[in-house]
Amino acid sequence: MAAEILEVADLPARVGPRQRLIGIDLGTKTIGLALSDVERRIATPLETIQRIKFSKDAVRLIELAEKFDAGALIIGLPLNMDGSQGPRVQATRAFVRSLSALVSKPFVYWDERLSTAAVTRSLIDQDVSRLKRAEVVDKMAAAYILQGVLDRLRRIEADAV
Repeated sequence: MAAEILEVADLPARVGPRQRLIGIDLGTKTIGLALSDVERRIATPLETIQRIKFSKDAVRLIELAEKFDAGALIIGLPLNMDGSQGPRVQATRAFVRSLSALVSKPFVYWDERLSTAAVTRSLIDQDVSRLKRAEVVDKMAAAYILQGVLDRLRRIEADAV
């Protein structure tokens, strides 16, 4: 089955009214995950998966999507600063293609430029130690990505009124 890639504006019509969304920050060594609340207002850091191999990573991601009744997966798209697509974008798209063979949930790509940098800067401002930052930065970056989508959904909702 091919990945169903949606635009953010298509989510409300395609996802159940109280289904959560899962945010994904895909890195080379880790996968940061975040979860929305059922009203899709707040993104919360969920977990960081240490990447081992695709099949094991996918099993954990699917377990969480089922456990929390996620209606869609929001994945950060690591565009270059000029908006072009480099090797990391290709790797992200390949991950989605592979994962879509195992899960029937739709995907939404979201521009993640500077998400990790913004989260890291915030943690430094809060005087979080380097060790603690390393533990939480990926799942917090996933929450940052997911919150961007949730905020966009609220703007779409407000414009429709």
